[in-house]
Amino acid sequence: MLRNLVTDFLKYGRITTTEARAKEVRSISEKMITLGKRGDLHARRQALAYILDESVVKKLFDEIAPKYKDRQGGYTRILKLGPRRGDGAPLVIIELV
Repeated sequence: MLRNLVTDFLKYGRITTTEARAKEVRSISEKMITLGKRGDLHARRQALAYILDESVVKKLFDEIAPKYKDRQGGYTRILKLGPRRGDGAPLVIIELV
């Protein structure tokens, strides 16, 4: 489930999910962006081992990572939306800064 969330997050740049899932997606996706900043073949293969879609890995290494080359971390932002109707789980939007 987290692999799918991270893949979709890097594909679209913004997703709506629960707060607990967003915190997990944040840590994994920041590691993936750090791999993208390294840019070597080993980092690309490590990212391909986790991210399900090759086009998302290409986007990560060619578009997303160069945008953050001068930034030392904190590539994502979590915005709270409120409770979900039905079960009351706290919803958030996680997006790239």
